Amino acid sequence: MNKTKLLLIAIFLHIMSLGSQAQFLQDAIKIIKPGKGGLTEKDAVEGIKEALIMGTAESVAMVSKPDGFFSNPEIKIPFPENARTIESKLRALGLGSKVDEVILTINRAAEDAAKSAQPIFVAAITSMNISDALQIVRGGNDAATQYLAKTTTPELKAEFSPVIKSSLDKVDATRLWAGLIRAYNQIPFVSKQNPDLTDYVTDKAISGLFTMIAKEELKIRQNPADRTTELLKKVFGN
Repeated sequence: MNKTKLLLIAIFLHIMSLGSQAQFLQDAIKIIKPGKGGLTEKDAVEGIKEALIMGTAESVAMVSKPDGFFSNPEIKIPFPENARTIESKLRALGLGSKVDEVILTINRAAEDAAKSAQPIFVAAITSMNISDALQIVRGGNDAATQYLAKTTTPELKAEFSPVIKSSLDKVDATRLWAGLIRAYNQIPFVSKQNPDLTDYVTDKAISGLFTMIAKEELKIRQNPADRTTELLKKVFGN
């Protein structure tokens, strides 16, 4: 018996030992089932890569369109948490419309920056090896999302930060934010504030993007209708 067959048997036994609670694990058994229609390791890895590229592309498309962040309550970026005191005092002073304008513009900046994410995801996905792929198969419902978060977050932050700073300037958020902070700091007896808006929006944009990727991953794992190519059907079951 050659090494490849021994490896496939070992993987099969391991997956069987995990139980059959998750549909994705049931489908994973089909990846290594021998006989006609059985898959090679290459098929399995390429299928997982294809699923990830499709899922990330769909997520990026959703969040980078107008209102992709702003109209989605799951990922809409609110006023900075460490500036909530500023928000409440400014609203009490009748500046609520200005606060709302800042919230809109920071979400616009996140939508703008998200457009640059897909090449980073594709690079991480295409460099995935069989060990990475099988760990994703054996992992939980967000195993692929966690893999991407681990392998791409530093690069996403480096890529997003200057884009978001430029976007904040472009959509006038920087000026609006500076105006709000000046207005707040003129209130008697308050501690002066100036939270870093670029860092805040960058972190929230990345977090929101991974929230949507996790949803796409779950769809592909659990819903056969979302396996839209022949390879995905072959790998994840039809």
